[in-house]
Amino acid sequence: MPMLKRILKSYDYLFIAVFIVLCLFGIIMIYSASWSLAIGKDLPADFYYVRQVKNFIISFIFFVLFALVPFKFYQNNKVLMLIVFGSIGVLLLIFLVGKTVNNANSWFVVGPRSLQPGEFAKLAVIIYMSAIYAKKQSYIDDFNRGVLPPIFFLAFVCFLIAIQPDTGTAFIIFLVGCCIIITSGMRLRTIMKLIGIGMGVIIALTLILFALPKDVRNDIVSPTKVARITTFMNPFEYADKEGHQLINSFYAIGSGGVSGQGLGESVQKLGYLPEAHTDFIIAVVAEELGVFGVMFIILALFFIIFKTISTGLRAKDPFASLMCYGIASLIAIQAFVNLGGASGLIPLTGVTLPFISYGGSSLMVLSMMLGIVANISMFNKYHRLYNADGSKQVQTVKKKRR
Repeated sequence: MPMLKRILKSYDYLFIAVFIVLCLFGIIMIYSASWSLAIGKDLPADFYYVRQVKNFIISFIFFVLFALVPFKFYQNNKVLMLIVFGSIGVLLLIFLVGKTVNNANSWFVVGPRSLQPGEFAKLAVIIYMSAIYAKKQSYIDDFNRGVLPPIFFLAFVCFLIAIQPDTGTAFIIFLVGCCIIITSGMRLRTIMKLIGIGMGVIIALTLILFALPKDVRNDIVSPTKVARITTFMNPFEYADKEGHQLINSFYAIGSGGVSGQGLGESVQKLGYLPEAHTDFIIAVVAEELGVFGVMFIILALFFIIFKTISTGLRAKDPFASLMCYGIASLIAIQAFVNLGGASGLIPLTGVTLPFISYGGSSLMVLSMMLGIVANISMFNKYHRLYNADGSKQVQTVKKKRR
């Protein structure tokens, strides 16, 4: 019992509180952004709100479980094999029994609920790459034994997700994998060698693409996909087609001003702005709560990212550090891609805003990740305050020289 007390005292409750507040804020904004959509579909006005509340309850249970399980558990060889083959198996299975939503075969339907395996693949990649590179620290620059094995897994997962097609998720997973590689302890020479190989692969694939017959090439790189990339540069040129989402997002953000139109007073969500409760929820936040609402989200996300990175820096175990860096990079990249897409800084990719957008799979996986961070943070603090036998460490205070 005394040991349990010491463990509970070692958790970072401010970190946990910010996570909960951010999720609750997201639930409120989902209700505000989705009630008109629900009524338009002959559903109860609180349909998406109630489902997200359930998503949060399930996600918080997973957060607690992952916060209690020692992070070393995921480094076990049997657990790693289950993560690798389980994630690949599920991603392959989706091509047989998956459900197509928004032209992407990315979902499983389990009873009344839908699950997106690509979201869980994010966590699988972070755990596996962190575990393998942590184990290979003594020969991390050995290209065949140390560098390549996790990259093969990363590339295969990205490929399976990209051909669903869900290029946004595949791109984020790839960037997160790159962040883990950079922070793994490899020498700059090894990283530069990897960059050179990557550029060579991209050039080779481009040449192969242009060598294909025109009809096959158009299936792979259709005009619609190209338009999604080019639209952000001048959305008004494509106002009747691909540009209408971004244009209405501009209207919502611009009309919000500093203090916003008031909670629930968004006009763009009334049929003008598609996906107002998912991909473009930040536009509704900006319209209703103005700069203050947007800054609240950005600062809360920054706090979570900062605490995750600092937890990784304090961790003495390279596995713990790499997982923290991977999780922090995932949240940062996904937030940037969503905010950048909704504001026209980068092309739209259909990526949700962490902890705010509607979606059970995304919230569940993010909660699992923060549970792991909370566990690592607890171990950091526990080892700093207590000895191996549970006795409190004597804190030495340096006397100031007079």
